[in-house]
Amino acid sequence: MHRCTLSKTLMAVAVTAYLCSPIRLAVAEQQFITIGTGGITGVYYTTGGAICRLVNRGRKDHGLRCSVESTGGSVYNINLIRAGELDMGLSGSDWQYHSYHGSGKKSFIQSGPFKELRAVFSVHAEPVTIIARADAGIRTVDDLVDKRVNIGSPGSGSEATWNILWNALGHSNDDLKLVARMKSAETPGALCDNKIDAFFWMLGHPNGLSKEVTTTCDAVLIEVSGPVIDRLVAENSFYFKTVIPGGMYRGNPNDIAVFAVGTTFVSSTATPENTVYEVVKAVFENFENFKRVHPAFANLQESEMISNGLAAPLHDGAMKYYKERGWK
Repeated sequence: MHRCTLSKTLMAVAVTAYLCSPIRLAVAEQQFITIGTGGITGVYYTTGGAICRLVNRGRKDHGLRCSVESTGGSVYNINLIRAGELDMGLSGSDWQYHSYHGSGKKSFIQSGPFKELRAVFSVHAEPVTIIARADAGIRTVDDLVDKRVNIGSPGSGSEATWNILWNALGHSNDDLKLVARMKSAETPGALCDNKIDAFFWMLGHPNGLSKEVTTTCDAVLIEVSGPVIDRLVAENSFYFKTVIPGGMYRGNPNDIAVFAVGTTFVSSTATPENTVYEVVKAVFENFENFKRVHPAFANLQESEMISNGLAAPLHDGAMKYYKERGWK
């Protein structure tokens, strides 16, 4: 055989062997998944990052490679999952409910019920949190009238919940002196620089942003309680009463009565059963490691994570894992 022809033949064999090798097949079978979170300084981002790290530890076995995307939060994540641009995401239990039923927020009503939305598990409580300058004369929610308030970034769950709360109290955003919609990371500096009087957000405690603002300047947490709040919680199963413990932040020695939603992890029927199964397995097979990721996770219990705040049906992949563990 001619030397050139022999070389070509050997090269073809070598290429074929490489393409068919276990290493090459493993690379070809890899699946990339993306989790929508929130601002990079918030608990959502930390939670998504922890889930991805646990998934990526086992990527040689299941072929999944996970990454997180910083987003505008709950509503943004659900809308991107619906559009097929995210595989999974974090959302408050209220917006999981409203999206599935096509209620609550104007965009959800216009889009109609998102019946393909699926719950995976819940995580931590997410209390309504209002922090104000100590010298702004704000002691109750109604004191925010004619004040400069950051109500949450556009399209976020925080902004949407603010509107529900503020409207329930008989107010509109026209009653504020300034309506700011900054990202969460920008708000501590804005408050301490006297650019705003208060800000509103939904997040787990303790958290770095609340510590930053209460350490940098004199800032106080505001109670969100009273008859209107009692009625709001009674009429909406995804809300519950809680407290932000006293002594958690400088200058705030007393418990602060508020209401909260649960942070939930969601997906859709478009995400394959086995993908969700492997993600759920990665979290629950490494549960103690997951709990150590953030102080807000310290009291997590497996039984509550598969029941609390799950308004949409469970994803088949999550259900498969829970049945294997014998959980109802």
